[in-house]
Amino acid sequence: MISKLPPFQAGSPTFRMLRQITRNRSAQFGSILLFVLIFISYAAPLFTSKDPDKTAPTLALKPPSFEFPMGTDGIGRDNFTRFLYGGQLSLRVGLVGISIGALIGITLGLISGYFGGWLDSIISWFTDVLMAFPDILLALSIIAILGPGIENAMLAIGISFVPSFMRLTRSSVLSLREMTYIEAARALGSTDSRIMVRHILPNSVRTLLVLLTLGIGSSILAGAALNFLGLGAQPPTPEWGAMLNAGMKFVRQAWWLTVFPGAGIFLAVLSINLIGDAVSDAVAGTTIAVNQI
Repeated sequence: MISKLPPFQAGSPTFRMLRQITRNRSAQFGSILLFVLIFISYAAPLFTSKDPDKTAPTLALKPPSFEFPMGTDGIGRDNFTRFLYGGQLSLRVGLVGISIGALIGITLGLISGYFGGWLDSIISWFTDVLMAFPDILLALSIIAILGPGIENAMLAIGISFVPSFMRLTRSSVLSLREMTYIEAARALGSTDSRIMVRHILPNSVRTLLVLLTLGIGSSILAGAALNFLGLGAQPPTPEWGAMLNAGMKFVRQAWWLTVFPGAGIFLAVLSINLIGDAVSDAVAGTTIAVNQI
């Protein structure tokens, strides 16, 4: 049964889901952790006045100290400053990458599931081709075609997520398109695009939200992997994955060059996964409650 209450009105499934998420301890901790990471990254000038790209060879490989809280790298750049500015790019790669995948995948899933026929066959075949490749291998293949660069890395990550969003949206549309309220909308003269956007998509949001939140963490990891391989951000641009790569050659004598960017990636993915798990539990609980009505 589909609720007729406005999405954010008290008693609606969406309202109950949001209330359950906000009361979840793991989601609260994850949200605070994610907020801290975003704040210190995007408010970097408040915490440091150093230039992340300024080199000082005489200060190379200095251990953490009051002046350099995270030490310096092999050419004397302040690792703390680079960590803060690198967080901006790492988090942005994750968000933009998953957004591209969601936009393309949801659009294809709506079209495929709603119209069916030859359109469904072609889109499903295209999705099956993409799914034949592991996500990271697909991203590497796209980078090989487009060339290295942070924009191409975001696009590659986004395309690798298209099959997941397409299949989930398609399955949801197939179960919704024959509902009575959809037939009523057709009888009232609603266009296909209006039905998809105003009636079908809003009732698919809860399940898509789980994939979206958990996918951000995977997108950050994929972005860090591509940057670690030198296929994303190019030197001297600070980014956590690229900083890990640069610190590998000094891992025995300068542990701080790998520990701090690695910790940044770990904490970002952990915070998002905690929120994603809470969203998943809330969606499952809300779906069961709605089905019992």
